[in-house]
Amino acid sequence: MATLQLQRSLQLAVIPRHPRLLRPNVAHRCPAQTFEARIMSFGPRSSRRWYSDSPRPGSDGDTAVFVKRWTFAMLATSILVGFSVLAFGSKEVIDASKALSRKYASPGQLKKAISELQEALGDKVTTDEDALRTYGSSPNSYHPESPHSAVIHVESTEDVVKVVNIARKYRVPVVPYSGATSLEGHFSGLPVGDFCIDMSAMDKIIEIHEDDGDLVCQAGARWEDINQTLKDKGIPLFFPLDPGPGATIGGMIGTGCSGTNAVRYGTAKAEWFLNVTVVLPNGNVIKTRQRARKSSAGFDTTKLFIGAEGTLGIVTEATLRLAPLVPTKVAMAQFPDVEHAVSAVQEILNTPNGPHIQCVELLDDNMMAAINNAGLVSNPVPVSDTLFFKLQGTDAAIKETTNEVKKIIKRHGSTQFRFASTDREAEELWENRKYALMSTITAGGEGTRVWTTDVCVPVSKLPELVYETKKDLKESGLGYTIVGHVGDGNFHALIQFHKDEELPAVSDAVHRLVNRAIALDGTCTGEHGVGVGKKEYLTEELGTGTVDLMRTVKAAIDPLDIMNPGKLYPGDDAVLRKNGHTKH
Repeated sequence: MATLQLQRSLQLAVIPRHPRLLRPNVAHRCPAQTFEARIMSFGPRSSRRWYSDSPRPGSDGDTAVFVKRWTFAMLATSILVGFSVLAFGSKEVIDASKALSRKYASPGQLKKAISELQEALGDKVTTDEDALRTYGSSPNSYHPESPHSAVIHVESTEDVVKVVNIARKYRVPVVPYSGATSLEGHFSGLPVGDFCIDMSAMDKIIEIHEDDGDLVCQAGARWEDINQTLKDKGIPLFFPLDPGPGATIGGMIGTGCSGTNAVRYGTAKAEWFLNVTVVLPNGNVIKTRQRARKSSAGFDTTKLFIGAEGTLGIVTEATLRLAPLVPTKVAMAQFPDVEHAVSAVQEILNTPNGPHIQCVELLDDNMMAAINNAGLVSNPVPVSDTLFFKLQGTDAAIKETTNEVKKIIKRHGSTQFRFASTDREAEELWENRKYALMSTITAGGEGTRVWTTDVCVPVSKLPELVYETKKDLKESGLGYTIVGHVGDGNFHALIQFHKDEELPAVSDAVHRLVNRAIALDGTCTGEHGVGVGKKEYLTEELGTGTVDLMRTVKAAIDPLDIMNPGKLYPGDDAVLRKNGHTKH
């Protein structure tokens, strides 16, 4: 029921002119209709008749009906004010909604809210200043941040509901937190005060359905732990999305993540999340759909929360689709430059053996040098632009795919090919990819810090993007390494610096990289998400209409704007910067 109500709310929010408004008894007989009457016209015909026809005097229920309908209409008006810009073309209504939503709790109200939280959840509520600072910032993010006002260590969906209800009562923003691996300021605290909901204790696998190839887990479960549990139980299945180590299911849903397996298995926005359980801003709990592998019942509300970054609700549980565990082998190929490497990958993926490529990762020459210099891998390899492959399938399929790969990379100027014939050798080869970030930090010397960013472009545009980016970073005098999921055009630039004074130059380089990617018909982020760091690029990338639609959906579901405000939506900066700071 709650999910159906959500769908109806979204329908009201995004349809500029509902067909029923054009019915003769509404549009033609009442041309001077009030806004409240327009809202009532979305209801059943019996509910609309009072507004579209002349009043019927003499009925004993006239007054009561009037009061009920007027009350409903005014309530609907207040709820819809945030998104009626699309319905009636009034930009001023959106501006008014923004002003309303900024009336967050005063210091006194915030104190009362924390006290009420402590009464409801006891020692699950933390107000220790060191903890509030730790939970409100990240050593790997260089965006505005502030300490939280309270951290609540929830253990169940019911706990989350209690927090959200108190937050809504006092208008306190709510910021979700779990693996803390996000890089774009997703879980930063807000200077206006906020509640941080720590989901990390909600890490249980609730059910495993081996025959159906799925499992149900809480949002704080880590993807590595899920796969290790399946392995320990002897279940030949795995969850293929593999972002950074420590990432949790809730965060992976929020950012729309992917990982090295994306070339074969796709991203979070594919069908890997069959359904999610969500606590909405109004305190309602919804489950977006049943556990069936596919459904054409209504639009896909599960997708609504994938990539929403906690701005529409708090995901507490999810049903994950699993994939068969297929044997894999690892290979490495080196090239004179990135262009030759990417061209080889494009040809390989378009062959009949393309589906046997599970991963194909690009590490540029700087990254290979950093890996060797850091001393974190057991067998250093020559410094050159390098591809690492994971091939999957039966022994015969892997053998055939390997032969195909060898032929193609030779035509594209490969200088070396190495195939791991044993699991141990494969593990040693893949170590080079695994230690990319740590090697970049270590190779930079004492005090090295790294700003990591990602973009994604059509695969054919990747060589141009990498070439121009390497040229730009070199001319800027910045140290860097590059690693990419070359099979889908996604790459990461890891820019090194040591002093605060270098941050503006690093930030400018990131800005140029993002604009370069968007100009090539790409995106400002392939898998890290938007958060605070990338929201300024959304209008350029998606267009004003799409961004307005996103805001409309946000206003329909979260009219008080308490769910992770200041993140994702462009121009929503005041809540972040008032008395806040950018880390240097």
